[in-house]
Amino acid sequence: MSLDLKTASVAAARVLLRPVVRLMIRAGISWKEFSDIAKTAFVEVATDEFGIRGRPTNVARVAILTGINRREVARQRELLAQSAPPAPTYLNAAQRVLTGWHLDADYVDAAGAPREVPVDGAAPSFADLCSRYAGDVPATALLKELRSVECVIPVEGARLRALSRVYIPAKLDPEKVLRAGSVLEDIGQTVVHDLICGPREPLRFERRAENDRIDARHLPAFRALLEQEGQAMLERIDAWLSRHETPLPAAGSEPAAPAAKTRTTKADAKPLLRLGVGVYHIQNEIDRGPKP
Repeated sequence: MSLDLKTASVAAARVLLRPVVRLMIRAGISWKEFSDIAKTAFVEVATDEFGIRGRPTNVARVAILTGINRREVARQRELLAQSAPPAPTYLNAAQRVLTGWHLDADYVDAAGAPREVPVDGAAPSFADLCSRYAGDVPATALLKELRSVECVIPVEGARLRALSRVYIPAKLDPEKVLRAGSVLEDIGQTVVHDLICGPREPLRFERRAENDRIDARHLPAFRALLEQEGQAMLERIDAWLSRHETPLPAAGSEPAAPAAKTRTTKADAKPLLRLGVGVYHIQNEIDRGPKP
């Protein structure tokens, strides 16, 4: 039986919502609260992405697209204008610091391993790493977070050692929940882009390697393989991204004044993109019939 687009989309939504609902239930969020979140998301996406000629969608069109009445659309838009979803405070800062610790020439030894550094003082030090890579996140708070997840440990001589290049917040910590949302968003953005992009727009890379006939005894070996090969690939990508990133202006510096008779426009500014790749473990139980 062939599926129409709406039926297929509903079936896909049920599947993709299962891990989200699992998290909502664990966090004590009811279906009513989740339905309110979904309503807000419908209004936000319809407003931002379905306007004509690049303009925000008006209230009447949002109501038509979403099936939400105009008064409620207006109320939701007011709520969206007043608040923004929280960003994972430590995620980007912590990852940037760990990456710098593993790649910055001032912070690696002759073998390319991260050097042990003091907490404070001039470079090389943890405080200097934070000033280079952490933005406005306080070094003391970031160090506490990195130590709590065992990415960094203290060693002799009041120095610090980096144990990991990857920052993963503690299990079910609020920061990790926010990270999970951003990961699901990234995967969803890529998959949906490839479904709806125009014929001349390049597809984003999205591939899977899977097999549904694997004996469970091979799971530890697969985990080890994925940790080794996946992490190695991500580190190569991370190094490439670091080599190609646009440097941030120095703290407290003022932008240089344009030369005489030179006019700058928005067209002169180079657009910045968030680029990256994600690797994730796929695992499902396969029902082979009734259990004895």
